[in-house]
Amino acid sequence: MKKSFCSLVLLALALAGFAGSASAAGCLKGAVVGGVAGHYAGHHAVVGAVGGCIVGRHLAKNKKLAEEQAAARAQNAPIQ
Repeated sequence: MKKSFCSLVLLALALAGFAGSASAAGCLKGAVVGGVAGHYAGHHAVVGAVGGCIVGRHLAKNKKLAEEQAAARAQNAPIQ
C-alpha cells in the first residue's frame, strides 16, 4: 500500500513539473498536499486532493489579485 501511494505521489510531482504555467494555478500543488494529508487522515486521499485543489486555486487567485493591486498602487504613487 505504501509503495503504491509513494509511486502515485511521485507521478503527481512529475506531472506538476511538466505543467509549467497551468491555467489552474495552485491546483496541482494543493492537490498533492491535500492528497498526502488526506491519506494520513484516515485514507481519504482523493477527498484531500479535491479539497487541496480548491484551496490552492483560491489562494493563488488571492495572491494574484494582491500582486495586481500592489502594482497598481506603486504605479499611482506620487514621485518624491
